[in-house]
Amino acid sequence: MARVEDGKAYGYGKLHAAFRMMEALAKGTGELAEPSPRKATINQPRREVVALLRDTSEYVLLAREKGGDRAKAAAQLYAEIAELIAPEPMYAKNPTADEKAAFEQGYEDQIGRYRDRWGGLASV
Repeated sequence: MARVEDGKAYGYGKLHAAFRMMEALAKGTGELAEPSPRKATINQPRREVVALLRDTSEYVLLAREKGGDRAKAAAQLYAEIAELIAPEPMYAKNPTADEKAAFEQGYEDQIGRYRDRWGGLASV
């Protein structure tokens, strides 16, 4: 039996968490704890990831300009985002109920890791 953690939907959840953490590092407004506006609309993951990648370009610049630990975390996270994108075609279909649950689990698991690692940097 396959583990949820091995599935694409779980991986997409982890990737989405990385995008949210980068936004929190850039803005420094404590938004990490709030649900993402895109989190509720995980349909067509490929389209969503393309949009989030565009946003991330600006966020990494903003976080790096702040300097210090925030800049270091942004550099590490930017590299991690590239690693979280699986080297395979990303599906563009709407997820099933099981895939949505796996996405949520991946998102929450990864956000928890980021809170432990960089949570203090997500606020001013």
